[in-house]
Amino acid sequence: MGRLRYTISRLLQAIPVIVGVITITFFLTDAIPGDPVQIMLGPSPSAQQAAAIRAKFGLDRPLHVRYFSYLFDVIQLDLGTSIYYQVPVTQKIAERLPVTLYLLLSAFTFALVTAVPLGIISAKRRNEPTDHVSRVVALFGVSTPSFWIGLMLIIVFSFWLDWFPATNIILPWVAPASVDGASNQLDVIFKSIHHLILPTITLGTLQMAAFTRIERSSMLEVLGEEYVKLARAYGVSETTIVRKHAFRNAQLPLITIVGLQLTSALGGAVLTETVFSINGMGRLIITAIQNQDFQLVMGTTLVFGLVFVIGVILTDLSYAYVDPRVSFEGEE
Repeated sequence: MGRLRYTISRLLQAIPVIVGVITITFFLTDAIPGDPVQIMLGPSPSAQQAAAIRAKFGLDRPLHVRYFSYLFDVIQLDLGTSIYYQVPVTQKIAERLPVTLYLLLSAFTFALVTAVPLGIISAKRRNEPTDHVSRVVALFGVSTPSFWIGLMLIIVFSFWLDWFPATNIILPWVAPASVDGASNQLDVIFKSIHHLILPTITLGTLQMAAFTRIERSSMLEVLGEEYVKLARAYGVSETTIVRKHAFRNAQLPLITIVGLQLTSALGGAVLTETVFSINGMGRLIITAIQNQDFQLVMGTTLVFGLVFVIGVILTDLSYAYVDPRVSFEGEE
């Protein structure tokens, strides 16, 4: 019950955050210089055409009326109609969101699978050559822009070696008939992984580097605790100490940083999707901004905010599963 109450409490706390995201995005979007009607109809639209478009999308109403009307529509899960695409915003988001979530999940999986072993080995072999190599890799990942990594990977592995495709992502659950050269679902899965490798490395490198540094420092701290020294004094092997005593206690800082890295991952997804011409949420929001599609900008920003808030809540809830000492009742 304590966990359920805590979950409900965090969900209620997320409401003002989402309202804040909507409010800031709405007024900043309205302040963008330019006129979406001119983008749609050209630089010299007729007065009748312009008036009809403004009335259709509610652009002729006062700002405060449009704001409260939009809030009311969001409560009803209506994000409006895209000015550029002429379809409901929810429809475009439903088309693009699975692609971005698939890319994010793959990038975080790659980051964790590589960072945790690197961090543990680096901590166990502190100041040895393995540790130095791990720290250099982490420093390179933290300091290198994701778009540059993506461009270098495309040049080397797509153009020079021709090992991987340079564009697009194939979702593993789409029908084989929609994928060139796929005769069954297994072919689709293999092609999906093949297309996914370069974007995953591009987006996941920054997260991998951050996770490696956190894992190393956390493991070093835990390995210096008194109970670990006592286990060594009793003759417990180093492998057993790391696996049974140190590893689980060292994961709380990593869980925290995983939740916080969602912000950089969402921003990196925009660049990664642009570099690899992936039709996900990143390219969608770029298109919306370029065409001053107010409804689409606000809808995509709201979804990004929801993804981040949900990620943070899940991070908090995962504490109790990793460390039994954590209690949502306010006691330890």
